[in-house]
Amino acid sequence: MKEQSLAGQAAFAPANTADIADAMIVSAGLRIDVDRRRGRAAGLNPSGRFEPLRRETFDDGWQNLEELPPFKTEVQIEKPRTAITRNESPDIPFDRSINPYRGCEHGCIYCFARPTHAYMGLSAGLDFEAKLFAKPDAAKLLERELAKPGYKPRVIAIGTNTDPYQPIEKEWRIMRQILEVLEKANHPVSIVTKSAMIMRDLDILSAMAEKNLVRVSLSVTTLDRKLARTMEPRASTPTRRLEAIRALSEAGIQTSVMAAPMIPALNDHELERILDSAHAAGATEASYVILRLPLEVSPLFRDWLLQNYPDRYRHVMALVRSMRGGKDYDAEFGKRMKGAGPYAWQIARRFEMATNRLGMTRRSMPLRDDLFVPPDGSGVQLSLL
Repeated sequence: MKEQSLAGQAAFAPANTADIADAMIVSAGLRIDVDRRRGRAAGLNPSGRFEPLRRETFDDGWQNLEELPPFKTEVQIEKPRTAITRNESPDIPFDRSINPYRGCEHGCIYCFARPTHAYMGLSAGLDFEAKLFAKPDAAKLLERELAKPGYKPRVIAIGTNTDPYQPIEKEWRIMRQILEVLEKANHPVSIVTKSAMIMRDLDILSAMAEKNLVRVSLSVTTLDRKLARTMEPRASTPTRRLEAIRALSEAGIQTSVMAAPMIPALNDHELERILDSAHAAGATEASYVILRLPLEVSPLFRDWLLQNYPDRYRHVMALVRSMRGGKDYDAEFGKRMKGAGPYAWQIARRFEMATNRLGMTRRSMPLRDDLFVPPDGSGVQLSLL
């Protein structure tokens, strides 16, 4: 098992002693060989934070006669008891969501959902991109939950954790089944994705849009195709995402662009160009989020940055920490999405000026919830009394 050491790249790390030590901890000979992880963003696959033992690969200098196989996408079936997840976070504009999949093949290195793989005994690194879980019963569970007496409809958010239109959706079609249930029940839904595959479901989405039951937000992180391929290797290209915005808006669907995440000194200079391009494609609403690095995401992102943009490592991380109170991340409600401090303020003002110039609203039009028709309740256990 021959893995690549980064000791020789330490010279590109930040000049101060603390950050050099930090960079060495991140990448001290633990990188998975590039041939094993081709097409993946993460270079590491550390043990999950809840595991009693920590396993790491390293090159001991001896020739290895047994080469490890590449990371291939594996999908397991998950059997949850409910489809709808409840949320009480005060800085999130929805109280319920659905996640058709756990893990995401898009492999975005910055994905804040990576740490959730630890609950499955897996790594937030390459495991998150390659060892996925599908919930084929999600639509049936949803139908039962919507049919329960006393259920009150509010917007269901989909795509807020992992992308419902990641590549395996082409085969599993769980998201489409969920939409069919929601359309039949006239239930409002809000979708976030960075995949052009959403155009497959234009028939359902356009029908729901006629009743003001759906809005879609396309996440456009960068217009630089090379950066996109490196940072989010299996997501749709920026051009394809803009095409999806155009197709959705032309179909009469409430469509917005999410410039997220904005990473200082890496893609934040593109903010205005992203908004201009999305507006030209038909997006009428916009939002943005500052880079979030919770738990395992921080070392994974820092390792990726050192590997791909070593000359920017110190500058990027210094600006990130300037927006997070000197830390890699601050999870405080109200600050975690936008950051704090002068640099965060500057990005907020640029966003405000650009959206005002383009006439793009930052507040979504409310979706209707008064048309809801509960499903017939087939499969719902009836009361004995």
